[in-house]
Amino acid sequence: MSVSILDVTPFIPSDSALASSELPDQVMNLSQKSAKLSGQVSGKALPTLERYMRVINSYYSNLIEGHAMRPHEIRAAQRGHYSADLAKRDLQKESLGHMKVQAWLQDQAPSLEQVYSPEFIKEVHRQFYLSMPESLWEIKNSQGEIIGKVIPGQWRDQSVEIGMHIAPAPEGLPTLMERFSETYNPMQFKGDRRLIAIMAAHHRFAWIHPFLDGNGRVGRLITDTALKAAGLDSYGVWCLSRGLANKSGDYKRKLAMADKTRQGDYDGRGQLTEKGLLEFCCYMFDTAIDQVEYMSGLLDLVNLRKRIDGYIQARNDGRIISMDTGLKPVAGLILHAAFMYGEISRTSALELCAMPERSARRLLSQLKADGLLSETSSKSPLKWEVPEHAEPWYFPESAPHV
Repeated sequence: MSVSILDVTPFIPSDSALASSELPDQVMNLSQKSAKLSGQVSGKALPTLERYMRVINSYYSNLIEGHAMRPHEIRAAQRGHYSADLAKRDLQKESLGHMKVQAWLQDQAPSLEQVYSPEFIKEVHRQFYLSMPESLWEIKNSQGEIIGKVIPGQWRDQSVEIGMHIAPAPEGLPTLMERFSETYNPMQFKGDRRLIAIMAAHHRFAWIHPFLDGNGRVGRLITDTALKAAGLDSYGVWCLSRGLANKSGDYKRKLAMADKTRQGDYDGRGQLTEKGLLEFCCYMFDTAIDQVEYMSGLLDLVNLRKRIDGYIQARNDGRIISMDTGLKPVAGLILHAAFMYGEISRTSALELCAMPERSARRLLSQLKADGLLSETSSKSPLKWEVPEHAEPWYFPESAPHV
């Protein structure tokens, strides 16, 4: 199917469609809630939270594609402990590769214009596939026969069908992706339209399906990066993939609905359904707002202090199987202070202990040994951390913990 960029019109919902929808209010709501969440997190605690969320994002984005590798299995792989099952081992490596790309994207900190360039999109795909086992580059049919192989960072050279949708012919992809990048260049959009365009581009990228495989995860990584570059500074503390995976059936249905052609004279003036695109964008913003609210509630100082204390109580009750030593209750005060400021000086930590210096130093050593605090040197401040054994108490329901 040979297509031009005009075959994916409308690029975003029209002004008249937006005027009668809740989408502009959703954009404002998301921007405000994201800014509030940014204010809840110390700049020095941000790297710890973003590092933690990479596991969560990897787990959920891969889960949407049917690759179920649970967080504790991903964390085991981080420690070098891989499954004896070769298929599971490959999925563990795939998850680590996904996290590696997230870290790479954060280090790159691209501008919006860079994000929507063909070169950058291909580089994200290349980085993603070079970080995973080559066995996962193979494309198999329902009978398990190999029918193709991904070339990292290259547009597909085969025709594909996704459900009821026939993707554009491969020979037209270079030109089509050039036009896609020009169309969704952020300079084309002002105000709330800029964020709306990011969500609309998420669908249009999936519709084009430019790569032989990996389009879903690469598309979500691009959208993640674009939302951060567009000014949602707290992105990375929350992620879309968790919300999309929790109701993956809805996500896939909304994508499919937006694939449809225009449904009559009251469905916009483009080739594809404007109503379907509008509903898809509304769904994406609803999901984003839900995830920001979820993390904002978890990181509320009062609520987090209660959960830290709950973790310490669980330790002392013997409910954390992997940790057989208790903690003094004052540890909660130290850990909470370390979160609020991102780090805490050794002097301040010793003062908060309010006990003889030898006992206080012993407690700090225990918190470091247990991974609840970290240090870069023997004289550096102590940084707040989220070890695996504390995760179910610090961040309940963020992901399965068993």
